[in-house]
Amino acid sequence: MTFNSLQYALFLPVVVAIYWQLRRRAQNWLLLVASYFFYGVFDWRFLGLLMISTGTDYTVGRLLEVTEDERRRKLVFTCSLIVNLGILGFFKYWDFFTGEATRLANHLGLGLSPPVLKILLPVGISFYTFHGMSYTFDVYRRHLKPTHSLLSFAVFVAFFPQLVAGPIGRAQLQLPQFERDRARPDWDQTKRGLMLILQGLFKKVAIADALAPFVTSAFGSPGTTSSLGLVVGVYAFALQIYGDFAGYSDVARGSAILLGIDLPENFNQPYLSRTITEFWRRWHISLSNWLRDYLYVPLGGNRGSQWATYRNLMLTMLIGGLWHGAALTFVVWGGIHGLLLAVERRFSKAAKLDANRPWNLRTDLLPTLITFQIVCVAWVFFRANSFSAAIHYLGDIARLRGGSVDPNAAFTLLYATAAMLLIDSVQRKTHDHTAFVNWSPATRGVFYAALVLPIVVFSGGTPVPFIYFRF
Repeated sequence: MTFNSLQYALFLPVVVAIYWQLRRRAQNWLLLVASYFFYGVFDWRFLGLLMISTGTDYTVGRLLEVTEDERRRKLVFTCSLIVNLGILGFFKYWDFFTGEATRLANHLGLGLSPPVLKILLPVGISFYTFHGMSYTFDVYRRHLKPTHSLLSFAVFVAFFPQLVAGPIGRAQLQLPQFERDRARPDWDQTKRGLMLILQGLFKKVAIADALAPFVTSAFGSPGTTSSLGLVVGVYAFALQIYGDFAGYSDVARGSAILLGIDLPENFNQPYLSRTITEFWRRWHISLSNWLRDYLYVPLGGNRGSQWATYRNLMLTMLIGGLWHGAALTFVVWGGIHGLLLAVERRFSKAAKLDANRPWNLRTDLLPTLITFQIVCVAWVFFRANSFSAAIHYLGDIARLRGGSVDPNAAFTLLYATAAMLLIDSVQRKTHDHTAFVNWSPATRGVFYAALVLPIVVFSGGTPVPFIYFRF
């Protein structure tokens, strides 16, 4: 069982209405209860894991505060890593690694057969694990003073708008917000919060969910689909995953604004990127920053030789790929991006490109189109059920097999592309994700209607779970 859009639309206003009648400590208790209820709806059995992770990281923070010896500090910090990564590794990667080990052993004639446990994956475990680990990392580095409030810390880890699919929280930015009084949002902030929620629902329901059946069809039977139909399937998935994940992030940020909390931006028009380097400054920003600060930089970043930098980039992206899922396809997807980042750093000025430089149609259209095609090819590995299926899918495209294209798929893809380009272009030009609230009342009314009507039209089918709930 999960929250659908209608249930969330009823749940959020009730929480917000009660929330602003309470003082800060009572607000935090309400948020904690609401967050645990929200998570428990998915599967109450995994609430214990969330509590264990929370209790471990809070305790480690307090111990680090009173421990001055560096060897003991490192030992205490290692306890946090063991618990968090141990839980994550067991529930998410046990079957993957044991399966790969079995295949390797059988190939070598060793006859190894470790147990395959078919473990259920707790929803959002990768996200809330990284929430808590950002805290212990920062306390260990003495970049953040440990909190003395278990309640505030528990709310930071479990905050329901971002709990199951991000953005990935950073303790330095968010934890202090739960330790101080929050100001009730004014009318302008409320409008922007509601705009983000409406915009997010549009991306999820009217773009991602509308495209989902065609993506499933293309990737489910590539051998019987024309090459052009397979290309449509790739582009449809590119927009599906963007609409799905960016839509969730918009709803999360909008919900948080209504509660007086500021969440980090997670997407910034990534498909208008001119290079792969810029793409990763705009796609899943909270994960990119987390991997940079807590993995890439500790590995050495770009402080060593060029080859060391390339190695660090590749390792970071391989682990980033594995973070998404326990499958070879995700590792390959991360490796493709790691290789491209290394190539750009070696042979071009892409790594020095200012991602905030205004987009110019004359000079930037071709690089943007090329970058998008490369990203889409990599998406095939992300979406395919296996590495061999991805290779066969790309091979079927290359064969230029003739045949018709589902007109409904083509029309929906064109409509979704136009809608996403409109939203992203306005946001890119204004540097404001809620720029639409500044339009004239008449224009704003037409725009709102253009968002609401497709939501109503496309919400009648079978609900499609958020893609990133699996991670």
